[in-house]
Amino acid sequence: MKEINKNRLFIASSIALVVTALTFAIRANLLGTLAAEFGLSPKEIGEVSSAAFWGFTIAMFVGGPVCDKIGMGRMFAIAFFSHLIGIVLTIYSTNYVTLFSSTLLVGIGNGFVESASYAMVSSLYTEQKTKKINDWHIWFPGGIVIGGVIAYLLTLINAGWKVQMLVMVLPTLIYGAMFIGQRFPVSERVSKGVSDKEMFRACLSPLFLFMIFCMLLTAATELGTNQWIAELLSTVGVPSILLLVFINGIMTIGRANAGFILNRVSTTGLLLFSALFSFAGLLWLSIAQGYSAFAAAGIFAMGVCFFWPTMIGFVSERLPKTGPLGMSVMGGVGLLSTSIVLPLFGIVYEQQISSAAGGAADTELLKNASEGSVLAIQWAQIKLAAGAATLRYVAVLPAILIIAFTVLYFKLKGKASGKVVSKDVGLVLE
Repeated sequence: MKEINKNRLFIASSIALVVTALTFAIRANLLGTLAAEFGLSPKEIGEVSSAAFWGFTIAMFVGGPVCDKIGMGRMFAIAFFSHLIGIVLTIYSTNYVTLFSSTLLVGIGNGFVESASYAMVSSLYTEQKTKKINDWHIWFPGGIVIGGVIAYLLTLINAGWKVQMLVMVLPTLIYGAMFIGQRFPVSERVSKGVSDKEMFRACLSPLFLFMIFCMLLTAATELGTNQWIAELLSTVGVPSILLLVFINGIMTIGRANAGFILNRVSTTGLLLFSALFSFAGLLWLSIAQGYSAFAAAGIFAMGVCFFWPTMIGFVSERLPKTGPLGMSVMGGVGLLSTSIVLPLFGIVYEQQISSAAGGAADTELLKNASEGSVLAIQWAQIKLAAGAATLRYVAVLPAILIIAFTVLYFKLKGKASGKVVSKDVGLVLE
């Protein structure tokens, strides 16, 4: 029987994650262009953008239960064809329906990449789950940095939006080719003989449900803020898009050193650290102006850096009986949370703009004021105040997590991961 090539599988899945990140970065850069190209309203282009998150969420929830039934190889095949067809369909789109459908397909590809990769990485590296999931997840913020730079450079040379979409085809073909003919592991759940019934039961345990609650907040803190931060900080005195690139650069470096950190800090300790730094970073960002915003953004990045992969790694280590289903549900809940909070953040921001304007100013007149005029300066000050207030509202999420992870840290302090905890999981956090 053919040997499992761990290194090749890991690299291929990392390239697949880069494609996932590119779809976020490049599509985000093209939203305005696509709206103009197809004559879409802000509401319609918002619906198209959200299609990627809904496709991602659907695939995550579907991928977990079917992973052991169809195998990881077929999961990656679904991801590959969804990515390739979705990208090509976007390039040949002619209206709202085809653009929405193509974005949904790309989101489904993203979801199957994540779902299959969580199961594969945790099965290949059973003794280093959290570290290797962090190592693999380097390529999400790393891919966003790569995609952001590519999109910026192509925009500078006036390359069309179709050329920017084509950039994603090459890495898609590469990861697809790398998976061809490879032997994939069975999930750790299957290798240990855990039945479907036990897996579903484990996903209803108090500890798992507690982590689901925490995932709603960690995902909203990380992805929700990252999606809005360029707008919320658009008037702090520095290019806000550079703050987003800076945050993701810090996250890439942090995840690259996750192994070093986890040798010195427990998984629960790292989650508590993340909540503390996320909270502090958001509060500092709410008062920062000029280049001090980069320092605040650095603190925030250090906080959210480890949230997602460490949450997945925690479930894989502490609740191995949940199997691929548990990791996929965690990821799906995180994406569902992001889909829900993005418009909520927008509502809060809009309310804060209205509050900062005092209800007396004509905001439409202020929005369209000539650059450098008194009205334009007034509008910038209103947006600055509204963005700061919105960030303070968002800071409530990591504040709740500080309490939750403090409880978790002391509840599990001294308890080994894996089998020991999973055996009496019903006793944890009762």
